[in-house]
Amino acid sequence: MGDTPGASSYCAGDQRVRRERGCGGETVSDQSASGEARGPVATLRRIAFLMERQREESRRIEAFRNAARTILPLPEDEVRRRAETGTLTELAGIGPSTAAVITDACNGIVPERLVKLEKTAGPLATGGEELRARLRGDLHSHSDWSDGGSPLEEMAMTAMELGHDYLVLTDHSPRLRVANGLSAERLTRQLGVVDAVNEHLGGSFTLLKGIEVDILDDGSLDQTDEMLGRLDVRVASVHSKLRMDAGPMTKRMIGAVRNPHTNVLGHCTGRLVTGNRGMRPQSQFDARAVFTACAEEGVAVEINSRPERRDPPTKLLELARDLGCLFSIDSDAHAPGQLDMLDHGAARATEAGIDPDRIVTTWERDRLLEWAASRL
Repeated sequence: MGDTPGASSYCAGDQRVRRERGCGGETVSDQSASGEARGPVATLRRIAFLMERQREESRRIEAFRNAARTILPLPEDEVRRRAETGTLTELAGIGPSTAAVITDACNGIVPERLVKLEKTAGPLATGGEELRARLRGDLHSHSDWSDGGSPLEEMAMTAMELGHDYLVLTDHSPRLRVANGLSAERLTRQLGVVDAVNEHLGGSFTLLKGIEVDILDDGSLDQTDEMLGRLDVRVASVHSKLRMDAGPMTKRMIGAVRNPHTNVLGHCTGRLVTGNRGMRPQSQFDARAVFTACAEEGVAVEINSRPERRDPPTKLLELARDLGCLFSIDSDAHAPGQLDMLDHGAARATEAGIDPDRIVTTWERDRLLEWAASRL
């Protein structure tokens, strides 16, 4: 998954996406229905994007993304001919449902499926609109190199369309095998793809190099210092032994926070409050001690925007605020549409009365990078 440097083929196809958007000035991230038909690739991407925002079933979403990838490199005339002759389903990755969507788009019709989804396209949360508008990027996202559902190029394109200045790619580290964590060798290959994507984008947007590195039982980080030093931003998170006793867990987390490579403490309690993954209680630790260490070290406490996490819980978020911590509002996106979940984090930060300048994702790129490198 994701181990082939695919930037060149994606970027060639990207010109097709740009042409289709150019007809109506629309992008996949438009937040209101225009009533006008998009081209078939943009239509498929828009459907997938809106489904992802609503956290619909991954398998159903992937059908639309696969179909978009299938027709992306094809000449437009061929796609239209196949739509007219009913032979789209002869192409690998296109079934009856996606063929119907492509046919409608080729005929200038807005598919009924998209009409219904556009009704969900408003803000995902209210109360944080002003802060949301100030966010410049996102420090926590995943691609299909680990447990995300889309290529890193698609994640970058969607982030750019959402108005981000930057996105940090933070696929998992080696020991999280259930999430296809990246060895040093695979991470090295990924960094080459990130360079290729940024070269293509020409500075209008930056895909930053990062990792969501596991905090091991003893507080060390699950990647070599040499590799961590090659990255722009490092999010450190606990994913294993979440029910560890409070004393060892506190020591474990402070050890990671004190590590000079750590920039962000990710989803600090590990809890799940809703969703198809079930419920999970928050880890027990001395939050005052952990957040004091974050404040002393300049490590940002993540405000995880996934609605199934709402992490940190409100009382801990307010404690971190009172102790002087920095914060990072992140999507923890595992699919392009989930990048829009920053609405939830912005609403929670606003409700907690957090000064926007203490939120590192409101910072422009150079200031962010200077902060992230300051402890090395």
